[in-house]
Amino acid sequence: MPDSMSEQLQQDMVCEGLLECFHGLKQLDKQCFQVLVRAEEPLTVDEIAEIVDRERSTAYRSIQRLLQSGFIQKEQVNYEQGGYYHVYSPTDPEKISDDMQRMLNDWYAKMGQLIQEFEDKYARQDTEIAVEG
Repeated sequence: MPDSMSEQLQQDMVCEGLLECFHGLKQLDKQCFQVLVRAEEPLTVDEIAEIVDRERSTAYRSIQRLLQSGFIQKEQVNYEQGGYYHVYSPTDPEKISDDMQRMLNDWYAKMGQLIQEFEDKYARQDTEIAVEG
């Protein structure tokens, strides 16, 4: 991933790049998300791990990152004789888009504030230098 904003703007991005850009998700996270999107029904971590050909613990960490970022949902399924397991499914794309738009708006407001602080700080120094000179 590029380091600077100007590098990001020059790079060709695809919509899946938003997963990385907004939430710092990894390639495996994107793979797990795509597996869940393509699945016809919610999947367990074991099923996801098998499809992406990774150890269960590795797939589990990826699933946890996706859960924390709000890209997927977890549902508990109860056994009749007691006990339970969890299955995972993708969050509604409209909700994900709304969350990313909100995050982008917050980021934009914060950057605007920092730019103004930069201008205020260095504009005063120019004035002080002109007065002293």
